[in-house]
Amino acid sequence: MYKIVIWDKDAPPHKFDSTTILWRSFSEESQVEVVSIPKLIEKSDQKYKERYLAWVYELGEMTIFGRSLIENLLLRNNLSYWWMTLIAEKCNFSKSPHINDAIRFIAFDDWAEHRIITDIEIVSSNRAVAECIKLWSRKRGIVFRWHHIKNSPTKVAFVRSIYECFPDLLKGVIWAIIRISECWPFRGVGLQHWTATQGRVTFFSYLFNLHFDKTKVGIFDSQYWGTLPDMLLQEGVGANWLHLYIKNKEFSSSMAADMLERLNRAGNGKQIHVALETFLSITIIFKAGLDWIRLIFLGARLGRGIEQSLSKNAGINLWPLFIKDWKKSMSGQVAIGNMLNLHLFESAIKLLPKQHVSVYLQENQSWEFGLIQIWKKNRNDPLIGCPHTTVRFWDLRYFNDSRSYVKSNHNHLPMPDRVALNGNVATRAYLDGGYPSADLVQVEALRYLHLEDAKPRVINYKDSPNKPLRLLVLGDYVSSNTLKQMDLLGSAIQGIFEELTIIVKPHPAFLINPKHYPNISMKISMEPIAELLKDCDVAYSSGVTSAAVDAYCIGTPVISVLDPNLMNLSPLRSCDGVIFISTSKELVKALYSIKCKPNIVGKTNYFIVDKDLPRWRRILLSKKEKL
Repeated sequence: MYKIVIWDKDAPPHKFDSTTILWRSFSEESQVEVVSIPKLIEKSDQKYKERYLAWVYELGEMTIFGRSLIENLLLRNNLSYWWMTLIAEKCNFSKSPHINDAIRFIAFDDWAEHRIITDIEIVSSNRAVAECIKLWSRKRGIVFRWHHIKNSPTKVAFVRSIYECFPDLLKGVIWAIIRISECWPFRGVGLQHWTATQGRVTFFSYLFNLHFDKTKVGIFDSQYWGTLPDMLLQEGVGANWLHLYIKNKEFSSSMAADMLERLNRAGNGKQIHVALETFLSITIIFKAGLDWIRLIFLGARLGRGIEQSLSKNAGINLWPLFIKDWKKSMSGQVAIGNMLNLHLFESAIKLLPKQHVSVYLQENQSWEFGLIQIWKKNRNDPLIGCPHTTVRFWDLRYFNDSRSYVKSNHNHLPMPDRVALNGNVATRAYLDGGYPSADLVQVEALRYLHLEDAKPRVINYKDSPNKPLRLLVLGDYVSSNTLKQMDLLGSAIQGIFEELTIIVKPHPAFLINPKHYPNISMKISMEPIAELLKDCDVAYSSGVTSAAVDAYCIGTPVISVLDPNLMNLSPLRSCDGVIFISTSKELVKALYSIKCKPNIVGKTNYFIVDKDLPRWRRILLSKKEKL
């Protein structure tokens, strides 16, 4: 018989007489009777991943008021809003980090299944987790107590803190007003070119990650697409580019609209550029608003039905973790944003002439599922999804329950005609996830073509034992990941007795201020990663960033942070030779172990890299290619 304390806190646990369950910590050193939930998940990762994906699938198929939830959310024939909700999107590292708590809860339930538990106390600041444990305990007749601790204060801008206090409905109204006014300069930009285009290849991409200086003089250079636009120009193939504008510090919407005008003038009919908001109009705003109002009422009614159905279910009840996601998806900023995108895509697609093939950047975000459903409803042209970077095991956006791929009705998972994958690692991930093999095709990794020229590295640290170890820090675009990474490095510095040269390459979305880390002697560099890797001995990355793959592919040793608050989202998760650390002591040990290794030889076939782009040519240029 067990008495359990669930420790949901960053600090080490107190000493209890009962068994301690570490909710988000790997360390089991402090006590004998300690169970680490993150360790359990890592040991049976596939099992718990599949159980969570099954829960999402079964939620969509749940019968409420005589119809499945997917059918209840039909906005029109063969277009279900379910696929655009945060729950269906499954973005477990930024938009919906509580998914990690859901997986922990599944693992805990599995551990507790064959144990007789009499008492549970949870030490946590997380009300939703406590509520799930409370419901679970009540079903089993277990005594439950919640020791509520306060969250550590976080620095949030004053205006933002006020905004977060508003109800979702008001947040949605405020967001829509700001977004529409912000994107109004795009209205009509490139519209005539789009409707009259002779190009028969279309791309859906982001107005981001552009070479800004080149764009100023009318040259389209995107990190997402590498040399592909140049190849199409050389072959005389007209291409249409629809960009989703992402607010950024580099250029405003007005500047971006001017950029599109310059690109269209320079493109001379061979390259057509529009923004999604090019198609913005009062009519579209009105239609999106009507659909939003409909979603608000649907959300309230269906939310009550979901809660009642799950409370009667014999299985675990994860709904307290997802109530906020549901409300955001049905009445808040997410809802109105999705409705605007849906109507804008509908307008853009209806005005576009017949295409040979169309490609979109695939990250399985909500707008993509709206695009797919609108595309399938209005046209027969083939549509290809292209994951532009790595496909990580725990990035749940890329995976679904295997039953989702069975096209048994009109409202099944929206899927492109093909998915273009950039190498064997990504292909294996899709196949292991149950994706139909006939729907997959391999292409060159456009973002990583520079690796074709990279020379395999042979490093012998023993030849120069007194030479400082050169450490390249690869920042993350999620601020919390980068902060944890830098904090660990700052603590580790105290335990390193040899000289260390540190170069920090921040992500453009989150710049690092050296003044915040006075004990770290560092140099900040925004040079391309390929250049920085030439002069480094070790790459140190967050547990999420795909930048670590560049280092791995040329043989540079990689140390990656394993954050117990997240799943292991590293793209190098199952790759030999990568060192994962979760404490400053482990980081010190990893650096010394690398220095002591006699040889490290590199270059892997993680990606397909061929600058001639034969696979892309086959898809985009060959009229005989069957999709």
